[in-house]
Parts: sequence; C-alpha cells; structure tokens
Amino acid sequence: MAKWVASAVLDGALQRIAAANRMVALSGQPVDFAAAMAGMLAAANVSIADFSLEAGAGLGRRVLVAAKDAVPVVTQGMADHVALLDEAAGQLLYVTTCPAQELPAGGTVNFAGWSVEIGAPA
Repeated sequence: MAKWVASAVLDGALQRIAAANRMVALSGQPVDFAAAMAGMLAAANVSIADFSLEAGAGLGRRVLVAAKDAVPVVTQGMADHVALLDEAAGQLLYVTTCPAQELPAGGTVNFAGWSVEIGAPA
C-alpha cells in the first residue's frame, strides 16, 4: 500500500511557520527562543502577507518567505543563520543557514527570499 498525506496536513505545519512575526539574523544556531532573542544581530518584522503556500518539489508543499531589504543591524557580528520567531508565543519556529556575512553595527542587511518545504511521505 502506498503512503499518502493530504496537502492540508502539510499546510497546517507550514501555516504555523507563517504565523511568525519576526525574522532575525544570528551568529550560530539558537537552541530556543531566548537564545534567538539574545543573539539577534538584525531583525525584520514579518506578517502573514510575507508568506505564501504552494506546491513543493514532487508531491510536497512549501511556504515562500518574502525578501526583506535594508533591515537595521542591531548588533555587530557574523550572521550565518536566519530564524523565524513568534514573539507573542515566545517560540522559535524555524532556523536555517545563510551565507556567512559580517554585519556592521549601525548598518543594514538584506534578507533574500527563501522557502521551507515539507515532502510527501516516502
């Protein structure tokens, strides 16, 4: 018997990610929400309008995360991770890597658009 999952199930997980209200640049992978807040180098507000669900590669689903330009750097450091946070719930929702970039204090950084994909069961 083949494995199968409804798109609505995959979309449910992706919609939780799309509930984020903050995208942050970090040096290193945070272990939890508190570490992400403490280690934030730059932060951009995001809303549901910054996310869109669509078919993924193969039979999966993905959520696209919109680019953010000229995001103020709050702390100097080497950014190599990006995280999505739900500040109201105090939750770290998703972390990914990014090309390492030195962020100067008082400068700005651009977040390129990216996506999170969940595949169909294998």
